[in-house]
This record gives sequence, C-alpha cells and structure tokens, in this order.
Amino acid sequence: MADGSTQGFTHERYAPVRAAFDANLASGADIGASFCATLEGETVVDLWGGFADAAGTQPWRQDTIVNVYSTTKTMTALTALILADRGELDFEAPVARYWPEFAAGGKDRVKVSHLMSHAAGLSGWKEPITTQDLYDWEKVTSLLAAQAPYWEPGTAPGYHALTQGYLVGEVVRRITGRSLGTVFREEVAEPLGADFHIGLPPSEDARVAELIPPPPGQAVGAGKQTELQANMSNNPGIDVSATRTRGWRGAEIPAAGGTGNARSVAEIHAILANGGVAKGRRFLSEAGCRKALELQIEGQDLILGGPARFGMGFGLGGGVVPLPNPDNSVFWGGYGGSLVIIDMEARTTIAYAMNKMAGTTTGDMRALGLAMAVWGALGVI
Repeated sequence: MADGSTQGFTHERYAPVRAAFDANLASGADIGASFCATLEGETVVDLWGGFADAAGTQPWRQDTIVNVYSTTKTMTALTALILADRGELDFEAPVARYWPEFAAGGKDRVKVSHLMSHAAGLSGWKEPITTQDLYDWEKVTSLLAAQAPYWEPGTAPGYHALTQGYLVGEVVRRITGRSLGTVFREEVAEPLGADFHIGLPPSEDARVAELIPPPPGQAVGAGKQTELQANMSNNPGIDVSATRTRGWRGAEIPAAGGTGNARSVAEIHAILANGGVAKGRRFLSEAGCRKALELQIEGQDLILGGPARFGMGFGLGGGVVPLPNPDNSVFWGGYGGSLVIIDMEARTTIAYAMNKMAGTTTGDMRALGLAMAVWGALGVI
C-alpha cells in the first residue's frame, strides 16, 4: 500500500504492539518507522509504516533501511564478541598487542576491554577533523593511536560516540586482515540474510529513508558543555544531512554509520538473546554471549553527563533505561531514537528504527512504549 499505513505482522498476543505502533504514526510522533521483536529466535513482531521522506511521498516499505547512528555500535560489539569467543581476541590484553602503534602517548597498558566500555580516555580527537575525515580510516585511526588519553583509562566512563568504532574496528582489522564492515558482513549479516550494512553499497541507496533532524535547539551540542563534551560533539560536529551522501553511507563508520531496519537489528541480536544461535546456526557459545553482561565500568559518564553502566560493548540494565530483567539484559540506542534491547533471560530482542529524530533520549518514549507493549504481552511487566 502507498498510503503509509502500518504493514507487517504481529502474532496474536502482540496486538497491543501494533496498536502502539499505529498510535506513534497517527500522532505524528513518527513519520516513518520499523519495529521488530524476536522470542526464542523466532520473529514474533515485524512492523513498518509511514513514510521514508519528510514530504510524505515515499512509503516506508518492507525493505526500507535507515542510518541508525549509535545502534551500529552493537554490531561492532557483536563482531568483537565473536572473535573473542573463537580465541582470536583477548579483551584483557593490551590494545598494543594487536596494534603496536597504539602504545604511543602512554597508552601501552590500555586494554581492549577499555575500548569496548568507553573507558579508554579517547572520547574524541585532539587534532581538528572534518566530517570527510571520518571516511578516511587510516587518518582517523592513526590520530587516535598517536594521541594521549583525556583521562586515565579504566577510571571513568566517557562515551566514545564516534571513536569507539574506529578503535575496536582497527583491532579487528589487525587480527583478521579484514575491515570491521567486511568481517561483520561475512560472519554475521550474510549468513543470517540480515539487511544491515556497515559500509553501504551504492546499489542500495534508493532504499534508504531520509533522516529528519531534530529541531535546532534540541540537537546534540545545544546548551552548555564541558571542554570534553564540546570536543566530542563539535570535532567534527554532527551533520545529519551527511547521512544522505554517498561518502557517509559508503564509509565504514562502525560507531555511527550503520544502515539497516528494526528487522535486521532484532534478528541479528537474536544471536545474543538465544544463547548464540540464530536461524539454526551457532555464532557464539552461551558463555560468549554472556560476556556482554560483564560489568566493565560504571559511574558518571564524562560525556553523557549522567550515570552509565557499560558491559562489553553494550549498556547494562540497572542504568537509565528501565528493563524488566536488568541483570540479564543489554541495550544501546542511536542518536535520534533507534534502540535495541537484548534480554537473555526472556530470550527476546526488541528493535526500533525511524527517520524522525528526537533531539534527546530524555522524554522520547516511542521505542520504550513499544518495548513495554512487548513486555506486557510476554507477561514480564
């Protein structure tokens, strides 16, 4: 249908989820969106609707994909967890074991686990860089390898909004000889038939929804900032229009440049929710999945400005997002509102991706309202 109405399916017990999704579209909270949930590895909700453009001329289709900003980090973390489960990567090893140049600037004892948990003291670049520089892997990773940390690694969390993907990605590249996007595609996305891309081929451009930026006063970087926060948000500044360019889409930006939809995000993370198995294939051991739950650092985040609890590449329950099984759940979301929640106890994943961006996670109830409808249907709240 071309009218933007809700498409897809929900198993009968999840009818309230569809009602909540419809309500988001009807109220204008969403312009176009997708939502998906899995249980025991089975997809039980798969919805999409609205429009892929601000003008409301292009319906959001089953195969519409969109830039999900930091929800991409969960794919990067999953890729690292898979390598660690195989014994190729040791999270407790110094980064310099894999990437010798990284030892510069007093970073010889920074561990891979520090990169995974936003605790490496490298929340931004000290050298001025541009958005175009983000497309130059060698440049941005070399700058990070050369610089000294902003704070003592391992002592505090400080969200590595853009840098984390390059840091973890370079470790993956040094181990495998392949880029992070390539390893993710070959080891995860292609075996699952999942439509998520870290480095989008030009052939897929026509399917990408247009991200609609938040109002200027609500955007990242608005309001008073510390020097560290200003460095992260202004070097380079976040330019939502860049996501419409071939340069951004084609580059591998493993902390913020992923393109996919709720279905691909939920079905990929069924790996973690379902004990390492998705679509009949084992990707990880059960212990390898549970590695994500291991608390690495908690405290006041120097960048986000609020309390944070980070496991191995994910946010942990018990923090700012209320989760029904906090001790066995991980999550993360992206600027604007995308979100994934992985509940290893309920063996469920919940994912949301949209094009109308909220300026802040505070007060944006779109994804959480849908998640609560799923939890209600499961009887966990």
